[in-house]
Amino acid sequence: MGDGEFDREAAGLTGFRRYTWWAVPGMTACVLVLFVGEWVLDGDVPLWARAPAAVALVVEVWASVALLSRRLALLPVTAAQPGGPPLGLLTAAVGAGVVLAALPLAVRNYGLWPVAPALVVAIVATYLPPRHRRLLVGGAVVLALLPGSLVSLAEGDGESAYAALFPAGLVVFTAWVTLGPLWAWDTARRLDAARRLEAELAVKEERLRFAADLHDIQGHHLQVIALKSELAERLVERDPARAAAEMKEIRQLAADALSDTRAVVRGYRRTSLDDEIANATRVLAAAGIDARMTLAPDAVATDLAESTRHLLGLVMREATTNVLRHSRARHAEVDYRIADGHARLRVRNDGAEEHPTALEGTALDGTGLRGLAERLEAAGGELTWQHDGDRFVVEAALPTCSPNPVDGAAP
Repeated sequence: MGDGEFDREAAGLTGFRRYTWWAVPGMTACVLVLFVGEWVLDGDVPLWARAPAAVALVVEVWASVALLSRRLALLPVTAAQPGGPPLGLLTAAVGAGVVLAALPLAVRNYGLWPVAPALVVAIVATYLPPRHRRLLVGGAVVLALLPGSLVSLAEGDGESAYAALFPAGLVVFTAWVTLGPLWAWDTARRLDAARRLEAELAVKEERLRFAADLHDIQGHHLQVIALKSELAERLVERDPARAAAEMKEIRQLAADALSDTRAVVRGYRRTSLDDEIANATRVLAAAGIDARMTLAPDAVATDLAESTRHLLGLVMREATTNVLRHSRARHAEVDYRIADGHARLRVRNDGAEEHPTALEGTALDGTGLRGLAERLEAAGGELTWQHDGDRFVVEAALPTCSPNPVDGAAP
């Protein structure tokens, strides 16, 4: 994922946050100012009710906006990670809400008194995990039935049904319009966090792939260079011409290693099975190992997927390196054929070390036979090895038409 795409998605998340702020804290402030403010400015309302209501309105707007803005900046609240509103802001919001409920209720305004308490309940609910949130809203709905209905019954004005049901419905509606956008915002943040984590994991996997390929390239080339240098050293006095030829090959191998390393850095290098088999023939012969290559005609004629040839080439390279590094082989056999819909490669040598742990590699570093086995398994194939006395056999199989050509290499 490129930087431009990250920038666009970050800008989208910023825009969504801005929308959520206007939909929740902004709407809360507007509702309080429009409904309670209109009542405070109404000349028919007694001054003794309007004056403290005006002060409580300012406190309620400030505390509500501050609480909801802070909630937007927090991670989603869960039962395992509970949160809580700041005590000072919560006390101010609850106190102002009580004032804005008691004064309209005192003058029998059954439609206005539940506005501020309903908003406070919704704000507190945003800080609670889902189960506690439902309990709070449910309890608030039940309690909202009582104050208005009791005042209406005491006054005998015949509005007890409206005084009981409207506040309860307002609590449900306020919780819905407040919690809904916040739920969407929390979901967007979770998805954004998951996207970023996925991108970080992709980068780490690519680094591991790069390290594995670089290890394979450098280890193989350096092993061959060391072997040929030793051979040239022995030949320099007995056969100077052949020693010079070996030194030319060493120089070419060093140039190839440099070229391959640069290609890996660019992410374009692909290992070819054909090249690796031809290279193994030359290298094993130079080491004085009698190498027999059996290439079935159908295998040579079969057009395999590039990813399959790449993985089999890696196996061939690793097996060749292991023969040179971890054995005193005198004979080696390479067999490549197509059988049962699979491309099968087998490398066998004698003179194997008694303890082959070192050549198996580890699954943690992504190199060696264990690391290659994981990559072949991901591509629907199989890599096995067997140590029997002084003989060591590596066998790889990959489908000729793999539905999942995952090889961990750059495209």
